Amino acid sequence: MEGGNSPNLQLQQLPLATAAISVQPHTDSFSYKENLIGALLAIFGHLVSSIALNLQKYSHIRLAGSKDPRAYFKTKTWWCGFLLLVLGELGVFSSYAFAPLSLIVPLSAVSVVASAIIGIIFIKEKWKPKEFLRRHVLSFVGCGLAIVGTYLLVTFGPNSHEKMTAENITRHLVSWPFLLYVLVEIIVFCLLLYFYKEKNANYIVVILLLVALLGSMTVVTVKAVAGMIVVSIQGNLQLDSPIFYIMLVCMVATAIYQATFLAQASQLYDSSQIASVGYILSTTAAISAGATFYLDFMGEDVLHICMFALGCLIAFLGVFLITRNRKKPVPFEPYISMDAMPGMQNMHDKGTAVQPDLKASFSYGALENNDNMPEIYTPATLPIVQEQHGSKGVSAPPYRVLEHSKKE
Repeated sequence: MEGGNSPNLQLQQLPLATAAISVQPHTDSFSYKENLIGALLAIFGHLVSSIALNLQKYSHIRLAGSKDPRAYFKTKTWWCGFLLLVLGELGVFSSYAFAPLSLIVPLSAVSVVASAIIGIIFIKEKWKPKEFLRRHVLSFVGCGLAIVGTYLLVTFGPNSHEKMTAENITRHLVSWPFLLYVLVEIIVFCLLLYFYKEKNANYIVVILLLVALLGSMTVVTVKAVAGMIVVSIQGNLQLDSPIFYIMLVCMVATAIYQATFLAQASQLYDSSQIASVGYILSTTAAISAGATFYLDFMGEDVLHICMFALGCLIAFLGVFLITRNRKKPVPFEPYISMDAMPGMQNMHDKGTAVQPDLKASFSYGALENNDNMPEIYTPATLPIVQEQHGSKGVSAPPYRVLEHSKKE
């Protein structure tokens, strides 16, 4: 009897084993290997891109400080930076095909850390050890926090993987969670665009929220395009599907508009503020898009999700401290401050000064006055010039010298 029942028992256990494998696919060790490959590609791409941008910046500064008449695109340094930039962007692009979207996007903090380290190593100012530590202590703390946050992101990141085929992408595209997310995003985007264009709400949060909403769609399409290319290279052709070209067009269009809003933000605000606020908003929007479109956190336990969120918060704090410690450029004022002229009120254009004052300078035609206060109020004297006008030789009236006292 036992020998006759053993085949039935084996047949009843096979579906249970199969169901266990399908319910928990994230326990496969190969999926963790794909996560590691994608994370390493993203880190490598951001490091190389940061080095490339600094090389191009060095090329511009070197040409500006010399008498070399060549254009920047005719120098070897600039082309070396350009080639490295292409290599870095290819690394970041290919990383989306291996790891989940919510894991790759926060790793852009690596570029901020690399730029801060490069700036500290290649600093050309004379400094003392105590002064160096005092000036760059926030940068060191920020780099440490960003590295810790990156480690937590890679360790506890989502581990959902699926083949980026045209059928899977189409199924995600018409799912009700993503359609609801897109509807909310379109409404928020239109409201922000209305306040930005019609109400002149040129706040940094408004502009960078527009960038973040566009960026969330950009990374969704980038992962789809990169994944379909990798699947096609592996032998299952996906490039003949219409959804591939739809995603490609959406990727290019959103990237162009995203760059347009970033250029407008760079004209109004400092680059350090744009880097910190933009990283936080863009990462949050991209993780939300990945969670709704690709279901990155499906099947993950609460501990992994909480540790991943903690890694994001630590990385946010690190990027904020790094950009907070950057030296702000001092604006150059090659004209006379209007508030320095006696009897003339400050002119404003919608709340912004037309000619900003520089350290409350009271001097005429000088960029900065370090004289004492009694000497500032010394009456100015101008020479009396006689000019001949016409044939009658009538002399022009002398200039009137306006004297002002301390009461004025």
